[in-house]
Amino acid sequence: MASPVPVKEKKLMDVKLGELPGWILMQDFTPRGIAGAFQRGYYPYYNKYVNVKKGNVAGISMVLAAYVLFNYCRCYKELKHERLRKYH
Repeated sequence: MASPVPVKEKKLMDVKLGELPGWILMQDFTPRGIAGAFQRGYYPYYNKYVNVKKGNVAGISMVLAAYVLFNYCRCYKELKHERLRKYH
């Protein structure tokens, strides 16, 4: 049975595995499209974890963990080389 919602308008979690390549090709990869995707993801994250009445460090710590993981992946080649170097 075909879905009544067009593939382009579906969210990633609603896309079937067979529809995934077509869904990816239909996305907007221009700078404006990428900025819009970040903006659509930022506001729900901000309202759920940062802008709350009884806040805690969960929202900020997730951003910090993502930053640390990103920098570790970016510098992995240098860190691997440093680990294998012998100190005399």
